[in-house]
Amino acid sequence: MFKLNSEAEASRTPLRARDFGVPFDGMPGPWNAITDVPGLEVGFETIIRDEPVVTRTGVTAILPRGTAKAHLPCAAGVAVLNGNGELTGRSWIEESGQLQTPIAITNSHAVGAVHSGVERWMTEHHPTAASAWMLPTVGETWDGYLNSINAETVRPHHAVSAIDAAHSGPVAEGNVGGGTGMNCYGFKGGTGTSSRRVDCGGKTFTLGALVQANFGARRELTLSGRHLGRDSAAPNSMETTGWFDQEISGTEPTPGAGSVIVIIATDAPLLPRQCEALARRVPLGLARTGTTGSHFSGDIFLGLSTANEGGLRSSMSERGPLVQSLEHLAWGRIDPLFEAVVQATEESVVNALVAAEDMTGRGGHTSFALPHSEVEAAFGQRGPSGSSPVRPPAQ
Repeated sequence: MFKLNSEAEASRTPLRARDFGVPFDGMPGPWNAITDVPGLEVGFETIIRDEPVVTRTGVTAILPRGTAKAHLPCAAGVAVLNGNGELTGRSWIEESGQLQTPIAITNSHAVGAVHSGVERWMTEHHPTAASAWMLPTVGETWDGYLNSINAETVRPHHAVSAIDAAHSGPVAEGNVGGGTGMNCYGFKGGTGTSSRRVDCGGKTFTLGALVQANFGARRELTLSGRHLGRDSAAPNSMETTGWFDQEISGTEPTPGAGSVIVIIATDAPLLPRQCEALARRVPLGLARTGTTGSHFSGDIFLGLSTANEGGLRSSMSERGPLVQSLEHLAWGRIDPLFEAVVQATEESVVNALVAAEDMTGRGGHTSFALPHSEVEAAFGQRGPSGSSPVRPPAQ
């Protein structure tokens, strides 16, 4: 009988997919994280408490140019696989090809509070930019199985805390930040990341992915051709207990319903349409893990480039530059970046699943993590406890 926090799983250490021999293509950066992109920082605010309401949620913040340069625009583009979700500021990104605030990810019903928090942080730290123009970018996925999603427990100050916590180096995964209460492929899901070193015509760039994984049906999960989802012994409470019918709508839940937000960042110089082209490749990476894309899933992807610092400055007055110049990779040389998007997206999802831990939330609902023992059995390798061959210790 499968037991919650069984002896084999009770002391889950922060291992990653490669520690179990899961094979991935491509060469990761030193941290195998989106923070391998120079200057990019990630921060989390994780909210886990049982009073006054059961709360399993949080905020993830991504600062493409770091804290000091958070107001400087980046070339950006958005792609959508399925539209049952939200990414604020998307219309302006599509119109102007740029974003110029921290990016935040949270739960579906906390978008407004996090949006206000990003505005509050920008007003304090970059007041000139905030007073002139500000449309924060906030994405979401639904954590209502484990989290009291309508309790308004995420407040603007939580977004501020996530941004203040942003740093380079290793990135926490699994039950952290906006991914705290999320589920993926019928297992506990959450936050995952990965990166690739990319050679384009003899010049090396870095591309990183960060996912908030809350999608997929249990039967779909596939790791390098192995059907770990349909063969798993872990209980699948979210899909099999009938809780949705009893608590919410009087109808059965749709397996695979949920959402996924993916942020792709690179230091390669790209035009906005090229950033959009990167974002369009994300579903190919997701598909490698088995998903077919549920109608009730919000699958939204943002691609951005941190190159051309200062080259996208916008002005609300006619005193701004009349002509701007941008360096960009030739379209004919961009394929290695497309390949890196697919590779890093796939690994980010698997890292989220491996890092996640069993969690019990509201109403006694429990989400079981993908058992490490099943991954180990499938791929026959276990790395040193608490270590990863592609993540050096923090300095």
